[in-house]
Amino acid sequence: MADYSNLAHEIIEKVGGRDNVAQVTHCMTRLRFNVKDDSKVDIEAIKALKGVIGYVNNGGQHQIIIGQTVDDVYKAVCDEGGFQVMAAVDEKLDETKEKLSVKGIFNNILNYLSGSLTPLIPLIISAAMFRTIQTVLGPDMLKVLSTDSDLYTILGMVYNAGFYFLPIYLGYTSAKKLNANPALGMFMGGILIAPELLEMVNNGVSSVRVFGIPAPVAKYTQTIIPILLSVWVLSIVEKFFNRIIPATLRTIFSPFITMLILVPVSLCFLAPLGNWVGTGVGNILVTIGNKGGFLGVAVIAALWEFLVMGGMHLVLIFSMIGVLMTTGSESIIAPASTCATFAVMGMALGAALRIKDKDEKALNFGYFVSCFLGGVTEPALYGTGFKYKKPFIGMIIGAFLGGLYAGLTHIAVYMLGATNFLIVLGFIGGGTANLVNGIIACVISLIAAAAATYLIGVEEKA
Repeated sequence: MADYSNLAHEIIEKVGGRDNVAQVTHCMTRLRFNVKDDSKVDIEAIKALKGVIGYVNNGGQHQIIIGQTVDDVYKAVCDEGGFQVMAAVDEKLDETKEKLSVKGIFNNILNYLSGSLTPLIPLIISAAMFRTIQTVLGPDMLKVLSTDSDLYTILGMVYNAGFYFLPIYLGYTSAKKLNANPALGMFMGGILIAPELLEMVNNGVSSVRVFGIPAPVAKYTQTIIPILLSVWVLSIVEKFFNRIIPATLRTIFSPFITMLILVPVSLCFLAPLGNWVGTGVGNILVTIGNKGGFLGVAVIAALWEFLVMGGMHLVLIFSMIGVLMTTGSESIIAPASTCATFAVMGMALGAALRIKDKDEKALNFGYFVSCFLGGVTEPALYGTGFKYKKPFIGMIIGAFLGGLYAGLTHIAVYMLGATNFLIVLGFIGGGTANLVNGIIACVISLIAAAAATYLIGVEEKA
């Protein structure tokens, strides 16, 4: 494990010494110092420390942004200063209520989407990796497995389990995000994919009456918006009944009455509305691909990482998954995001080649490796892009050029899988030409971003 004692010593010194620290805690990404004398805290010196990503003062608390190694740095700080080790705090404590505005509503929607969808990314990637293995070992590539072999069937089963039950998984994460009952969220997701409902869809039934109210019949497996809308309303209804029902009766009657209301509201209104919106977004993506799609891919690729950092990419990701599940391939969002990932690699590589400081050079090479091998873009985005600003220009250029080639050659992604360099395996299903052009697009993104970043230059002073 890396030694963070020197960094811990520097941090304590810059916050005014151990005698100036009243308390130090941490969350998922930050060290949080409550100090006795704010005037002794050297903020600019803290920002300049290697290993520190940023600094925030929230309500008088000095928060030093470390990133994914914050647990180790926190332990080192406590050892160095002799402070009491405390459990990680909830970052929601930083949230403040904003006045109702268009911007506030938009931010709340993004926060809800991000908080609900982000926890499922490991599940999606893990399930997709099983499909990758199935494809590579199957009859379309290495021919190690036949379609009737047990292992081939199991690999496909695991993949389908990750996507088929998506409404249940989302029911849990979205309920947790809204501080609703996660079990009820999962229950609502299970209702949307109940066998009886799917049987009606398969039998061509167009509508059913729910408590006397007509409801359109649709297949909600692998969908996201119907359950997100349903759980949002569920959280409001549940909180209302939890407030008015006496505590002695709440455990039984609050969940029951909540679901009694949500079943017709969801099946008759919210789920169909969500399905209509999801289908509409998918149709828009298909239209973009059919009409001047090559520019669409290029533009989305150039902007993709900024969408990621704003949390706005999640809607596109799950719309992309919907198209992929429906048609078997996706030729807009998936190629664009793939090119953008390789452009981030190129940005970090170009910065590493251009920067003269040995420590910073080594850090940026590390960012490149973590992205190329580990599929983690955040270190490069924040450690290279945000820190120096100019490299973002190189990343945009590389992503745009790679996306332009991807759009012109009409490549498509046929499966989701790794987020590192093995992401190119997603191009396999479209044949040799699709795979070759996909790899070329990725290489263009990487090399163009590296070259542009190197030529434009990196501000040595962060």
